[in-house]
Amino acid sequence: MALTRNFKETVKARADRDPAFRIGLLQAALEAFIDGDLAIGKILLRDYVNATGGFEELGTHLHKSPKSLMRMLSEEGNPRANNLFALVAHLKSAEGVSLSVTPTPVH
Repeated sequence: MALTRNFKETVKARADRDPAFRIGLLQAALEAFIDGDLAIGKILLRDYVNATGGFEELGTHLHKSPKSLMRMLSEEGNPRANNLFALVAHLKSAEGVSLSVTPTPVH
């Protein structure tokens, strides 16, 4: 069965109309990083960026090449912590949210 809408368009449409969805994408990406899953965290951040203005706009705000940012969040990308945290700090600020880590017991 053919999809009627491409995945990126679907995510963007949902992000445009649902702030909780956008924040959920950002939060899920950070939780993946904290859990040690860099690959999933990068995928979720890439989806978030593509749904909320794209890499051109992000590059302008961070004074970085959009291609460099795309590489950083690509499957092969290996972002340095300072670059990744600067990106996350900007996205949190642009979204107008504060995220925190809450310890919970592991069962």
